[in-house]
Amino acid sequence: MSPKLSSEVRLEGVGKRYGEVWAVREVSLTILPGEFFTLLGPSGCGKTTLLRMVAGFARPDAGRILLDGQPIDPVPPWKRDVGLVFQHYALWPHLTVHENVAFGLRERKLPRAEIADRVRAALSQVGLEGFDARRPSQLSGGQQQRVALARTLAVQPRLLLLDEPLSNLDAQLRAQMRLELARLQRDLAITTIYVTHDQAEALSLSNRVAVLQGGSVVQEGTPEDIYLRPHSRFVAEFVGAANLLPVQVVEVRETGVLVEAVAGTRLPVPTDPTRWRPGSRALLCLRPEALRLEEAALGRGTGFLATVAARVFEGDRHIYEVKVGEGTHLRVELPALGEGRIFRLGDRIRVEFSAEGAVLLPEP
Repeated sequence: MSPKLSSEVRLEGVGKRYGEVWAVREVSLTILPGEFFTLLGPSGCGKTTLLRMVAGFARPDAGRILLDGQPIDPVPPWKRDVGLVFQHYALWPHLTVHENVAFGLRERKLPRAEIADRVRAALSQVGLEGFDARRPSQLSGGQQQRVALARTLAVQPRLLLLDEPLSNLDAQLRAQMRLELARLQRDLAITTIYVTHDQAEALSLSNRVAVLQGGSVVQEGTPEDIYLRPHSRFVAEFVGAANLLPVQVVEVRETGVLVEAVAGTRLPVPTDPTRWRPGSRALLCLRPEALRLEEAALGRGTGFLATVAARVFEGDRHIYEVKVGEGTHLRVELPALGEGRIFRLGDRIRVEFSAEGAVLLPEP
């Protein structure tokens, strides 16, 4: 079973208001054919409202939505040729797996033989061959989610919308389903818009990510851009763990700036020099896994002196909390495998990092 030609989705200045409150404000995005695009943000940021407007369950109060260049705001949901998988699977408990997957096809009054072929193909795609006669109560959470996905794929939509589909699964099953979703979307090459608050899902699944805050898109880009080059404190802290160190710009150079951090330590940071001037206050963003620890007497790279305040072993890594100066703590993550030294509480160390891995953010 192959889906219909993948579609392009364009949102132009889209907004949605509930009373006096704008849940979504001036969102403009283009999702390319075959792309896996994720709307990422905390609860209440507007991501599900955006998805509902694309699906047709809510009407924009501003802007418009186009599917393959055609405005779809006046088109009712059942005529948009869009598939939606809910956070709650919405399976009919009294119907079998086969009957659940066939439901949308029967509503479209397709021939019985074609329905049987499509149901068989959809169940095969999600790895549920032989489950036709079971009822939802006889399935695990992951299997129920696959049935919901198969039901959507069976109608061969031009666009697939996924509203936090993995949030009800345990951590191990979520990780497994992420891999299966990535494989399935790649094989089908169907345009997909995915809503989640889980940054690991967004980074692992997406071609591009839009981070939402307060109903607006605050950053859009590839997962690598979002994680390695956040534009704001909100994005840095929401997408992964981040150390945010208060600094002051003391010198502007051709390729970056020199900043002064705790205890008078001066550090070079590559950045756009036109954005800064001497005296500017900023935040130095350092990802925990980008930091290294050396004995205080041995360290020679870019960094500063610190003291080990805590250490936790998590199997594949050691997580350190180190104290820099008075009251400033940094998180450092080091792989457990290898021959690196394990530091203990109270050890004097040097925290080092590559200047290219640091990002200078405006102070809020």
